Amino acid sequence: MKRAVITGATGAVGTALLQELIENNVEILVLCREGSARNSKIPDSSLITKKYCDLTELKTVQNDTRKSYDVFYHFAWAGTTGAARNDMHLQNKNVEYALDAVEAAKRFGCHTFIGAGSQAEYGRVEGLLKPDTPTFPEMGYGIAKLCAGHMTRKQAHQLGMNHIWVRILSVYGPNDGSQSMVMSTISKLQANETPMFTKGEQMWDYLYSGDAARAFRLVGDKGIDGKTYVLGSGQARPLVEYIKQIRDVVAPNGELGLGAIPYGEGQVMFLQADITEIAKDTGWTPKMRFDEGIRQILR
Repeated sequence: MKRAVITGATGAVGTALLQELIENNVEILVLCREGSARNSKIPDSSLITKKYCDLTELKTVQNDTRKSYDVFYHFAWAGTTGAARNDMHLQNKNVEYALDAVEAAKRFGCHTFIGAGSQAEYGRVEGLLKPDTPTFPEMGYGIAKLCAGHMTRKQAHQLGMNHIWVRILSVYGPNDGSQSMVMSTISKLQANETPMFTKGEQMWDYLYSGDAARAFRLVGDKGIDGKTYVLGSGQARPLVEYIKQIRDVVAPNGELGLGAIPYGEGQVMFLQADITEIAKDTGWTPKMRFDEGIRQILR
């Protein structure tokens, strides 16, 4: 891969992927929303070109760069948090935007389209999440991601492009959303506040954003057309252990409100990726320990 196009490049995985591609001398075209404060997260590099294009403009965006690109990474998605995750009309629009992204990838000369899926496509599963694990999503966000994965695959193949779908579990790292468990816990501990949690009995799989970025780069280089990969650390631990590790790194004497919040309806209690397939095809394995990842965020 010599050139890549990325949408949604200002989140935890997107910014980490930018850095990963820069370090591997890949030229990048970032499609970003004009006026977004998060554009400041895009590194100042001779390898990066910014082109203003929001989700609604993917349908008409043209390649005026005079260059042909290899891989198109689609991370951009509206309504990823809160009540918007069950806004069916909005989530349905995201499927349309994803199809627009496939057509844009073709106009930019890409041979491969890589879409960012989600563990929400599975719903509640007690076992390892594998590419072929049955999918029963319970919210609009997961339903739309599942639909987008299937429909963009058909669309890409109709246009003569390769297609790979990567279902992301829980990623943490710099530039993550402020409302995520990791970032909100760090912020409250730094402010000498007591963060509130459930009992933390959920078995959870956290992956550092830098490891996720390396996986996406390798999938772009070595991933197999038509495949779905599940992306996580491959290990699950009780959520309470992660919470205590954050406390130990950020504020060793900080208080934790464990058990202060009841489990929500439909709470996912087990989340663990089977990373056998992505490791076999690309050679990828995660490297970052959770506590060291928290220190990287603080830096």
